[in-house]
Amino acid sequence: MTAKELEENLGTVARSGTAQFLDAFSKKKDDEDSASNDAMSLIGQFGVGFYSSFLVADEVTVISKSPEDGSQNIWKSTADGSFTVSTDPRGVTLGRGTSVVLTLKEDASEFLDNSELERVVKRYSQFLQYPIKLWSSRTETVELPPEPKEEEDEEETEGEDEDDDELVAEDEDDEDEDDEPEVRTEERTVYFWKQLNDQKPVWTRRPSQVDEEEYESFYKSFTKASDSYLAKSHFRAEGEIEFDSILFVPRSAPWGLYDNYYTQKSSLALYVRRVLVADKFEDFIPRYLNFMKGLVDSNDLPLNVNREQLQKNKIMKVISKKVTRKALDMLRKLAEAEEGGGDEDEDDDEEAEDKPEDEAEGDDDDEAESEAGPSEYSKFYKEFGRSIKLGVIEDTKNRKKLVDLLRFTSIKHPETPISLSAYVEEMPEAQKNILYMSAASQTEAASSPFLERATSKGFDVLFFVENLDEYLNLNDYEDFTLQSVTKEGLDLGDGKGGDAYKEEKKEEFQELVDWLKDLYDSKVNKVEISLRLESSPLVIVTTKYGSTANMERITKGQAFGRSGGKATKVVEINPRHPVMVALKDKVVADKESQELKDYANVLFDMALIQSGFSIEEDQIETYAKRLERVVREGLAVSADAAVEPMPEFPDEEEEDEDEDEDDEDEEEELEDEEEEAAEEETEEAAEEKDEL
Repeated sequence: MTAKELEENLGTVARSGTAQFLDAFSKKKDDEDSASNDAMSLIGQFGVGFYSSFLVADEVTVISKSPEDGSQNIWKSTADGSFTVSTDPRGVTLGRGTSVVLTLKEDASEFLDNSELERVVKRYSQFLQYPIKLWSSRTETVELPPEPKEEEDEEETEGEDEDDDELVAEDEDDEDEDDEPEVRTEERTVYFWKQLNDQKPVWTRRPSQVDEEEYESFYKSFTKASDSYLAKSHFRAEGEIEFDSILFVPRSAPWGLYDNYYTQKSSLALYVRRVLVADKFEDFIPRYLNFMKGLVDSNDLPLNVNREQLQKNKIMKVISKKVTRKALDMLRKLAEAEEGGGDEDEDDDEEAEDKPEDEAEGDDDDEAESEAGPSEYSKFYKEFGRSIKLGVIEDTKNRKKLVDLLRFTSIKHPETPISLSAYVEEMPEAQKNILYMSAASQTEAASSPFLERATSKGFDVLFFVENLDEYLNLNDYEDFTLQSVTKEGLDLGDGKGGDAYKEEKKEEFQELVDWLKDLYDSKVNKVEISLRLESSPLVIVTTKYGSTANMERITKGQAFGRSGGKATKVVEINPRHPVMVALKDKVVADKESQELKDYANVLFDMALIQSGFSIEEDQIETYAKRLERVVREGLAVSADAAVEPMPEFPDEEEEDEDEDEDDEDEEEELEDEEEEAAEEETEEAAEEKDEL
């Protein structure tokens, strides 16, 4: 810049673009008839960013050489309302260009540290198209030339025998090794210009121009990950709003993803003209997609606007909607690649209906999708399946797309989860509904008596074994109703014949049904005849629109949920089971038999546990006594038979006294024995003396 340009472009704060910005800001606020009254969009248009240097510097010096001016000029200011422009007394040292020198404040000494400068530049400006270089140093080990050696005396000693020639010849090799020059090294400090933004912004190129290795390298550098990504989507939105984006699906879920689900921000970074604006953005994409890695770069967003204003920007809402749709499309294609096929035309029609007038069109992402392997979506669902379920619960607008991404294990697919679409394709013609079962674990579900009749008819049953499954509220899929096998009203395709058979058995077992209802009293809502059982005598189901046993368990486990979420129990008996037939005959003979009541209650407790319930706290003692009574009868032990009394044991103090007395007696005996031995020795010595 020339001296005049320095004065006009920089000037003082009072004469710079800041003053013009304030004037324009006030005018725009007063102009109510303006088409766009967003005055905050003016930030960044008047060079306000230059004066941010005074936040860390007491004095700013700008040295500039213009090709139109033969002299080199210096602009200097301390932000005190004044500045100076003068000719550089050193002459032309730059050749051409501009140099900015900051005299840092005392509390800004951290910016003298190369590592801090490198961190800041790499975080916010690593993808700028202009190279950013830092004067750095490194220590290198350099080899030095060998030192010259003194000439050795080559005279040979005369008179040596010819036999010594071989020894001399053998020693020549060793001497040659010793004569090799010693390698000397030295550590030197080397100074060089280190480019900080060497990472190329691959998202600015067309997807067809970027190979897989470049995507891999960019992903690891951008996310600081050690493993590769599972899937990617690289696209460019063109139209009224233009932006570039790359989305990655990681191979593994980060630690604490669901522990901090409601406080964690999106991992998508936002760039404006390749400058980082925010690496963590709240509500950028739906919360359930926070596991996504990647970025969005737009030229349509204002650069120097705070995050709060940026989040309210209309362009941001359009970008967010577009990115969400592309993320779900990527997951859909990943799922279709595993199962094969998919109705893309239907999805395109839905997108066309949902797309607003101001949304970007003409996405260039034909070659941007990664090639998915045969089991890639299963790997994804194992890590991020909860996110899909949370999306079904939270995102009503994209609910249908997310339901297609759900996967569940089942009777026929215990290892590999299947989609609802695959389940429907495998349904027999006689099956009219999608059957599922809620349980605490897959093991519990697979061994449940609720599956007996469905399994015998060849029907598959989906397992809902995660707590989130209870909140999905899936009522139907396509033209099929989802029906729980643990609730009343189960339709297994028996038709009118089944209804007639049920009525017949109801009349036959009516006396037993009434007796059981009186016996179970308030513990159950009603007792009915069941057509869902095969080998079990009875089972406990819940009402059609009430909570399941699994939901009751979940509610009890919550901090404030012990009083709510109680399931309404319905007992269904198997009229074909020999135990129930025998119980019916016994009840007709003797309704007041305590033995029959115990048997019926044991059956109820057994069914309670098998059905996923737990025994109530106030029934535990009664349950234990009843089982003991049944066992006594089975072992022919009288109910009046008493427990053998416990024998009495002496106190520990008495035992200690007895032990002490025994010890004293033993000591006295030992002393007596020693005295006797001494006397005997004395007598023997006296006798020997007399003999001598």
